[in-house]
Amino acid sequence: MRALPSLYISHGSPMTALQPGPVRERLAALAAELPRPRAIVVATAHWLTPGPCIGSAERPDTVHDFFGFPPALYEIRYPASGAPALAQRVFDLLAQAGLAPTIAPDQGLDHGVWVPLRLLYPEADIPVVPLSIQHARDPAHHLAVGRALAPLRDEGVLVIGSGSITHNLGDLRMGYGPGREAPYVQPFVAWIEQRLDAGDVDTLLDYRRQAPFAQRAHPTDEHLLPLFVALGAAGARTHAHRIDAGVDHGILAMDIYRFEGHGAN
Repeated sequence: MRALPSLYISHGSPMTALQPGPVRERLAALAAELPRPRAIVVATAHWLTPGPCIGSAERPDTVHDFFGFPPALYEIRYPASGAPALAQRVFDLLAQAGLAPTIAPDQGLDHGVWVPLRLLYPEADIPVVPLSIQHARDPAHHLAVGRALAPLRDEGVLVIGSGSITHNLGDLRMGYGPGREAPYVQPFVAWIEQRLDAGDVDTLLDYRRQAPFAQRAHPTDEHLLPLFVALGAAGARTHAHRIDAGVDHGILAMDIYRFEGHGAN
């Protein structure tokens, strides 16, 4: 089996599960192109811990970590099994890299995990291991987390970072929507794509200072940090392919990235 790519998926709001828009078609097409993984590790923006933490539940719950949405959303279940042995493998790789991981035996699948996975693998027949994000740590830390996990790609494991290329929910009250997009979205999206195309990792790591409208696009970092996990998991030499899935609510760019590693990690 050839090495799998790693993915970054913008999961949008929880309503993506009921109203997926273009992302449904994009993820279905992506799943059809990929070799079928034996398991999936998802670094999710909705599980925040001081250090890397790995979910090892055999049957992880579907977690509805939001409120005020239609009842139908709370009825959705994503009954994928867990993978305790893989969770231990992730722990060992992160420990070998000096990243001081821990294991959470009862961690479920938050909507940053199950919303995109329902569109990517709707049968829920591939085991899933959730991985936390460290909101108090910088992009370089998350790149290191991803690089530690790079060997998994040769073991049939799909590594996914789940977040959002732009994420400023405070702007929901600004009247943006279809036909009226926040002015910072496209400049920020284009900058990320250009830096990834150029392989300019050092500048990406400094996005807070160098990207246009970085503070508007991400008042906090947690939804972009999974991008660095996915980028790191592809290895030291990486080709990034952007998949445009539109903009939700005029503020949430739904970009997907497929990272292909080349050569040694």
